[in-house]
Amino acid sequence: MPPSLLRLALVVVIANSLWAAPPGSPSSIPPIDPTLGASAATVDASVIWNDVTTWGVEGREWIAEDRLSWFDRLPAAAQKTVTPNVWSLSRDCTGMMVRFKTDATSIYVHYKLTKEALAKPSMPATGVSGIDLYARDGKGAWRWVQVTKPGQRELKVELVKELAPGSREYAAYLPLQNGVEFVRIGVPVGAKFEGLVPRAKPVVFYGTSITHGVCASRPGMVHTAILGRHLDMPVVNLGFAGNGRMDAAVGDYLVKIDAAAYVIDCLPNMNPTQVTERTVPFVKQLRAVKPETPIILVEDRRNTNEWILPAKASFHNRNHAALKACFEQLQQEGVRNLHYVSGDELYGTDSEGSTDGSHASDLGFMRQAAIMEPVLRAALKR
Repeated sequence: MPPSLLRLALVVVIANSLWAAPPGSPSSIPPIDPTLGASAATVDASVIWNDVTTWGVEGREWIAEDRLSWFDRLPAAAQKTVTPNVWSLSRDCTGMMVRFKTDATSIYVHYKLTKEALAKPSMPATGVSGIDLYARDGKGAWRWVQVTKPGQRELKVELVKELAPGSREYAAYLPLQNGVEFVRIGVPVGAKFEGLVPRAKPVVFYGTSITHGVCASRPGMVHTAILGRHLDMPVVNLGFAGNGRMDAAVGDYLVKIDAAAYVIDCLPNMNPTQVTERTVPFVKQLRAVKPETPIILVEDRRNTNEWILPAKASFHNRNHAALKACFEQLQQEGVRNLHYVSGDELYGTDSEGSTDGSHASDLGFMRQAAIMEPVLRAALKR
């Protein structure tokens, strides 16, 4: 290393050692896992790059199990048990979020995406492939800061500059419909930086493209992320676009998570017959291993143009009725701590909550979060 860079590295090591949490503190960066092949921090000109794998991201469960990629949502063993579509979609880093603390007035990100397609016809690159930054304000509430605007697979950019002075906690949401090979957070030399380890007992969402975040303008705007901020809890997003169908093979992985609650939101990918056949067995599969963990069943949203499409309205009516019948059966059979979310107003009632009739716009995601939040708070007793 050139002498000038060596001096910069020493400055950072000393500064961070003075500011970091005491040894053993749950918020301090843990020792580097040598199997990750990552450095805790590297110097690049006047920026210190911190590899997020050295302290971990929320939304990444089954830590001890092997993965084909560090940022996969399911472990490698799932490739043999879940459907090929679910496996392929699980390689998106949907819902993963990394927290850190810094007093830097500029923040940089360096990451490489796994897919060439950065955007989709109904979804911008900021949502498909962006990294979305939030910070806590002076009252402790999460507030949006900035999002990357991907134009190529590898980005190495100054995400935000001229930040107000002061040390604060940040949260960076990873892309919704893309994977990443690596993610590094950069701060100027001399700035204090601390990686915050993932919090325990997440709310686990299992669902469809809507849960997956399709049509959100940026990763932090999915209802799962919104609810995570409002509840101030970690979340796991197991949304699989077009493939959320209460599959027992996925349930086998859900029960391995030490979850605070399970939100089952699969009806947009299911018909009434499937709902009737699968709901009770799926809930009982979870209950067999998690006898007390709250389970929230969610009706499918109504397409926002169903007011003029009678067949679509009829389909939703039948789907809702099928889920409600299963819910009542489970209650009659003594299944405890079971909760229910009506789908009639998930997108609102003015037909303005969707991008394409089916998938939520940012407005629709906000409305979904508002409907689900009181049910989750009651289930969690928060």
